[in-house]
Amino acid sequence: MPLKIIIAIVTLSYPAAVYFGLQAFEPKLIAILLLAVAGIRLLALDKNPLNHWAWLPAIAILALWSVSSNSDTGIKLYPVLVNLSFLALFAWSLKSGPPIIERLARLTEPNLPASGVQYTRQVTVIWCVFFFINGSISAYTVWLENAKIWAFYNGLVSYLLMGSLFSIEWLVRRVVKARHHD
Repeated sequence: MPLKIIIAIVTLSYPAAVYFGLQAFEPKLIAILLLAVAGIRLLALDKNPLNHWAWLPAIAILALWSVSSNSDTGIKLYPVLVNLSFLALFAWSLKSGPPIIERLARLTEPNLPASGVQYTRQVTVIWCVFFFINGSISAYTVWLENAKIWAFYNGLVSYLLMGSLFSIEWLVRRVVKARHHD
């Protein structure tokens, strides 16, 4: 199995790995293992600096906090910091242009019409709102100090919400494209 697929599986299973890992090991050990996985993940990423920018702050902050304090809070804050990193990246792209969603759309449609540019800007705003709300709920689950609720939200509900937003946007995009091509 290629390294990127293995890393994707490990990344997606992060909440479950933390939940079950904390049942048997100290947070410091889990933080060190997760830091090693994160380092491998960064090495395996494409050379796109946006990928590195989105992950480096979260990894560095959590690694220092978790290893130095031997607290599970730092480990559990990882989903929060990932959401904040993506929120910052998407919001920055709105200000500096072009928005992230427009960049992605231009990969398949280089001559994106003005209506498509406007639409992708709106979708980028929606993702900003999503990352803010999702990150806020993730933070709330950390401070609840209930590992089961944290793992359930960050390991299942959050992914379902993200998948739902992807799916809804895909359906809406089809309708919008059909209207503008008629």
